[in-house]
Amino acid sequence: MKQTKKILVTGGLGYIGSHTVVALQQAGYEVVIIDDLSNTQIAVLENITKITNVMPEFHPIDLKNTEAVDQFFNDNKIDGIIHFAAYKAVGESVKKPLMYYRNNLSGLINVLEAMEKYGVDHFIFSSSCTVYGQADQMPINEKTPLKRPEAPYGKTKHMGEEIIGDFVEAEQKNAIALRYFNPVGAHSSALIGELPNGIPNNLIPYITQTASGIRGSLGVFGNDYETRDGTAIRDYIDVNDLADAHVKALNRLLTKENKNALEYFNLGSGTGSTVLEMIEAFEKANNLKVPYEIKDRRAGDIQEAYADYSLAKKELNWEPNTPLETSMKTAWAFECKINETIG
Repeated sequence: MKQTKKILVTGGLGYIGSHTVVALQQAGYEVVIIDDLSNTQIAVLENITKITNVMPEFHPIDLKNTEAVDQFFNDNKIDGIIHFAAYKAVGESVKKPLMYYRNNLSGLINVLEAMEKYGVDHFIFSSSCTVYGQADQMPINEKTPLKRPEAPYGKTKHMGEEIIGDFVEAEQKNAIALRYFNPVGAHSSALIGELPNGIPNNLIPYITQTASGIRGSLGVFGNDYETRDGTAIRDYIDVNDLADAHVKALNRLLTKENKNALEYFNLGSGTGSTVLEMIEAFEKANNLKVPYEIKDRRAGDIQEAYADYSLAKKELNWEPNTPLETSMKTAWAFECKINETIG
């Protein structure tokens, strides 16, 4: 009988993490989640279970706690790790850099040390297009030179990749860093989606909360960029497509198809959209109006970023297949569902 592989997902109750847990379970993996609940809610665990009919094992551990991490690995035989757990707000990282460096890097190092000690060979890192900084040319591919990221958040992702690269070479481990662009949308069940604590830092939950009346108006940060309408351009990729890429990356490591100890893949839609275009796409998809006001640029924000995902297509057999309109509809359905629950 084939042994089910046991996969640890850190930050598995977060936005991308929860969708990846669902995709892993549906692909036949046994999933164990570690999450400190700093930017999510325990209800996400129940909602994952409703979708898949399997409750993942859950451990409320802070990865900065070295002893707790060690104890977890001592008690569990893990076949692979997908590491999402990190603080992720660009603006907050500018204001609280030490909090970001301590959390994002010490948590990562503790997990890698446990990998070394307990013989876990496969690691997937939730990286980010922020490692490219403001790239000189678009679209961005994996050969695009890395620039010093603008904000401490991006620096932790860049440093994380460096740490992992040194670690896998020294310890003969295998890792893949998935550099994603801007995740959007929610699960088609409307049971899981992007659920930020406090004022959202990402555009789509800010749009949905404004559309539902939680926020008075949407702040558009800067309209003086050198873009077609003056607002910043980003590449918006559906979260379910991202989850699928994590499963494919994991399969690649477990079947030893990787070509280097550390591989990097860009995950995006391949299309850049401005902030105003995204507001319009949301309004059109859901037949709503979203009031917005132009504000000053945010510290740490870049002008433009969108992906060339051809390497992921070639090596992972992955490509995005969710239209932006669908992502806008699922994001709104999730927002409506939350408000029903609260209401």
